[in-house]
Amino acid sequence: MNTVTPLLQETKSASASVRRLSSEQKTALLNRLADVVVENATAILAENQKDLDAMPDTDPKKDRLLLNEKRINDLAESLRTVAQLPDPNGEVLLERTIEQGLQLRKLAVPLGVVGVIYESRPNVTLDVASLCLRSGNACVLKGGKEAHYSNLALVELIHQVLAEFDVPEAAVSLMPPDRAVVNELLTATRYIDIIIPRGSDSLIQYVRQNSLVPTIETGAGVCHTYVEKTADLEKARDIVVNAKVSRPSVCNSLDGVLVDRAVAAEFLPMLVDGFTKWNVEVFADDEAFDILSSVKYPMLQRAQLSDFGREFLDYKCAIKVIDGLDEALSHIQTYSSRHSEAVISRDSDVIDRFLSEVDAAAVYANASTRFTDGGVFGLGAEIGISTQKLHARGPFALEKLVTEKWVVTGDGQVRW
Repeated sequence: MNTVTPLLQETKSASASVRRLSSEQKTALLNRLADVVVENATAILAENQKDLDAMPDTDPKKDRLLLNEKRINDLAESLRTVAQLPDPNGEVLLERTIEQGLQLRKLAVPLGVVGVIYESRPNVTLDVASLCLRSGNACVLKGGKEAHYSNLALVELIHQVLAEFDVPEAAVSLMPPDRAVVNELLTATRYIDIIIPRGSDSLIQYVRQNSLVPTIETGAGVCHTYVEKTADLEKARDIVVNAKVSRPSVCNSLDGVLVDRAVAAEFLPMLVDGFTKWNVEVFADDEAFDILSSVKYPMLQRAQLSDFGREFLDYKCAIKVIDGLDEALSHIQTYSSRHSEAVISRDSDVIDRFLSEVDAAAVYANASTRFTDGGVFGLGAEIGISTQKLHARGPFALEKLVTEKWVVTGDGQVRW
């Protein structure tokens, strides 16, 4: 494989052109890109079909890969939403004059070059490009081979629009799909300012362990819903089924159900209809297994220890019967990826303790974890959901694609 260093050098150089764009120019650029995406929907879908044809129907990532007319229109609408968001670049975060007469300003400035490594989700290509351009950053995209043709088609349209605005194409650079490229990106400290892995836990851990470039973790979600003994069980049923089946291949879908022993015998059979409709495979602890066996739930297995803490990304989940809030908190602390966690309860004290004590980027009371999303939270698109605590946590969106710069203005002051 040839080195990608020349392309990274071009991207670093192009970042200056992006930085010079005015807020109005960036708005116009993204609105134009939205129009171009819609105008070329047929061509995009044709390239996406090439990727779909190469992926087995049994692969749970196929839904992530799929583009259709609605999803393309949604992508265009997301571009228009990001175009209208306040430009974080240049925002004055602090302003003061110190004793020596120096005027200080702390400004929000672009990170520079943002590298994103992701798998089988062509929508990420447009999400990342739009967020980076709006915040004044260039970006390096390393998509998975599963979405190769889709990503090529989308980046070609991005380059077309960049050229219309006299911005170098390298401001949004798509790397070859070869896995060997990843290691080169992780050591490109002269050209990339931050690396963001978005995908499986194995990808994220690999980047964490091997990157010399500062890293922000996004993507892996092991999400639980705790059905407490005072819960409205009909609401709990609807929330649990929704969190599992509405889109199981995404990171905010449910992986583990915790049920208070006091309501387990009543609640678990209530899941049967919703789970059966979607062929949800259940990995149940002994008590949950006995209850679901008694109502002849067909897709049932005894859980192994390794099933708790699994990110299934499929129509599968683990169920455990527990004794109260303390055990729920302990289980979540042990097995959560600190993405999104929910409690279903009518006891305000239980809710308050859960929301206060659970260590996760997003915590919910009486609602589905499926809402953890930058667009839903009113942040426009997102690069991913950060599960760490430094710099960004939760939806990693426009507001977090900047860093800080101190600007100091004086009139001859010196310090001895």
